[in-house]
Amino acid sequence: ADIPVIPDLEEVQEEDLVMQVAAPPSVQVNRVMTYHDLDKDLRTYAAFQTLDGEVDLKLLTKVLAPEHELREDDVSWDWDHLFTEVSSELVTEWDLGQSEREE
Repeated sequence: ADIPVIPDLEEVQEEDLVMQVAAPPSVQVNRVMTYHDLDKDLRTYAAFQTLDGEVDLKLLTKVLAPEHELREDDVSWDWDHLFTEVSSELVTEWDLGQSEREE
């Protein structure tokens, strides 16, 4: 009676997992700050003007580029066109270097 027995598959009732659905994870979504909000916070809060209370960042914050200067239009690249363009520029520079050495 004390000997453990491995049950047969017929004896074991398997749960029907098809009808069970796992609960979705609960994740707290924090709002992502925009560039405008970050710029405003950087200029208004003194906490952002020093790093570790020792390094003064005021000079850096004065020369940071505004967002509109950093935005660029998306440009699709064509590998063949880009390779040809770079290759021709390199050949042109090489030719100019050769002609300067000859003179």
